[in-house]
Amino acid sequence: MSIQDFLIVYGCCAATMFLLRVMPMLILKGKVIPESINEVLGLIPTAAFASLVANDLLSPTMFDKGLGNGLAPLIASALVVVVARKTRSLVWCAVTGVVAYALLLCIPI
Repeated sequence: MSIQDFLIVYGCCAATMFLLRVMPMLILKGKVIPESINEVLGLIPTAAFASLVANDLLSPTMFDKGLGNGLAPLIASALVVVVARKTRSLVWCAVTGVVAYALLLCIPI
């Protein structure tokens, strides 16, 4: 890729980011947004995070290295959900997930 091609792609990406991220804030500045729209917009981060997690947990090749290696992320994530419901602590969720995943990979199945 030449430097000119790179600059064209970079400029297009910058313009797109500006249009999609900055312009809505400038257009909506000072306007009252209905509560129902605020509620819907508040769900976007949760949905995006859930899709990223689901993409990592479920793959077509998850059982290629055996049943244990395929089920380990699912069991660890279930434990994280239990810990999240009980403690509501991100730190404990992270610790539980890492430790559970490591221990489950040590168990030969």
